[in-house]
Amino acid sequence: MNSRTSVLMMPLSTLYRAATQARLAAYRSGIFRTSKLPAAVISVGNITTGGTGKTPLVEWVCRTIAGVNVETNAEPQAQVQKKICVLTRGYGKSNPSDQVLVSDGSRLMVDERNAGDEAQLLANNLLGIAAVISNPDRVAAGEWAIPNLGTEVFVLDDGFQHLRIARDLDIVTVDATNPFGGGELLPNGRLREPLGGLSRADCIVITRADQADDVGSVKNAVRRNAGDRPVFVSRMVTSGLRRLNGEMFEAADSVDYPVAAFCGVGNPGSFLTQVRHAGLEVSFSRAFPDHYRYSQPDIDALINQAKAVGAKALITTAKDATKLATVNISIPCYVLEIQISIDDDERLVEMIKTASSSIDPSNRRQNKA
Repeated sequence: MNSRTSVLMMPLSTLYRAATQARLAAYRSGIFRTSKLPAAVISVGNITTGGTGKTPLVEWVCRTIAGVNVETNAEPQAQVQKKICVLTRGYGKSNPSDQVLVSDGSRLMVDERNAGDEAQLLANNLLGIAAVISNPDRVAAGEWAIPNLGTEVFVLDDGFQHLRIARDLDIVTVDATNPFGGGELLPNGRLREPLGGLSRADCIVITRADQADDVGSVKNAVRRNAGDRPVFVSRMVTSGLRRLNGEMFEAADSVDYPVAAFCGVGNPGSFLTQVRHAGLEVSFSRAFPDHYRYSQPDIDALINQAKAVGAKALITTAKDATKLATVNISIPCYVLEIQISIDDDERLVEMIKTASSSIDPSNRRQNKA
């Protein structure tokens, strides 16, 4: 954003701040009501727009609740799994205002177009672990899921600003590579609310620490705004590569070199860094807008550009892969699979287990506005 545009946006950011503060005050005073679901509720959200590594953390939280080893996928013997349901808005789905059961926990119910790309990705990755519902009205979705799915624990995807639901644990992600979105509120910057909002969180997870130059300064800034809330540091690790709609493999030398990388995610630079850290030679890269829906002409043009610089294959994200089923890709296409790794995660695991055992709505913590 150039300086002239920034100056023009400043009054809009001022209005946005006023609206945000008024909304928080309305919840604080009881003008807006907070609903208590008769199930445990854990929220994973952020304080900025764009990709912060939130979706891998939602998956990690679900696996932790279920007692599934996050790294090996192995389930401990005699583990009694709770009925878990992810509530997500389903951004980009074809019917944005409707409720869609993406997965009942054991099978996929709809395709990506009806689910939204992130909802479909979560549903795929959490089969056997959690159901997924896309609905902008998370209260209505939760009230439906309890009698129809037997849900005992809800995980709110992108739930920090969704103050209508009381929760037992509020986790906020902060991307170490761009922690505060330029320090300005929307639309002049990427902050959804002032940084003081971090004090509403129960804990903060700093993501992509391995890609940042100075994680210590990010931690200090978080603590200045979040007070004594626990701060965890995490990184994204490559869990494997797979061929599009095909098998997994671990060795990067199984890939046709060099590759052309493309994605439509909130932080494309992080994806490109992850590809290179995986040991892949990148000859060309292209970033599409977040949640971009690819057409055949898009893919044909991308392949032509890739071939022009000598690329022998394409590589993309798992989120983008959910939207490639209906297009023809005439050269090999690979998918980079990632998962989150959290340093010294024992305390966070304990917080999640404690919260997921809280099923008495009378004890539900009201959202701190």
